[in-house]
Amino acid sequence: MNYEEICRLLPHRPPLILVDRVVGFTVNDSLLALKAITAHEPVFAGHFPGQPIFPGVYIIEGMAQASALLTFKTYEAEGVRYKNEVLLASVDDVRFRKPVVPGDVLYYRVKLRRRKGPWAWFEGQAEVGSEVVASASFSARTVVVAESK
Repeated sequence: MNYEEICRLLPHRPPLILVDRVVGFTVNDSLLALKAITAHEPVFAGHFPGQPIFPGVYIIEGMAQASALLTFKTYEAEGVRYKNEVLLASVDDVRFRKPVVPGDVLYYRVKLRRRKGPWAWFEGQAEVGSEVVASASFSARTVVVAESK
């Protein structure tokens, strides 16, 4: 999935669209996406001057956006009509293990744990290379237009 399709599915726009590409996904199961972290990210002007560190809250938001993409692609495969709107409901068990800095390629690996109606529960990891830099579990609610076509 390229950036154009990501922008078709997500309501976010720069500078808060935090997924550059989807590398792969399995409907109703998991998704792997990436974000290339450059020195030109607007957030680095204040976080932190002279020592840029990609904010942890942005990493969590990137995982949430990846999970929204998984949800939307799953709905499309199932024929469910939806609005491009997923509202993050909870974030739990967050762990940050290593700073993310310019030059890193951040991979978001999200796994759907369960769904019930418009609600979904996920587990996510953010990785740089083979190292896990952050992890969390979270839930979200999708705005569904109708149950099926």
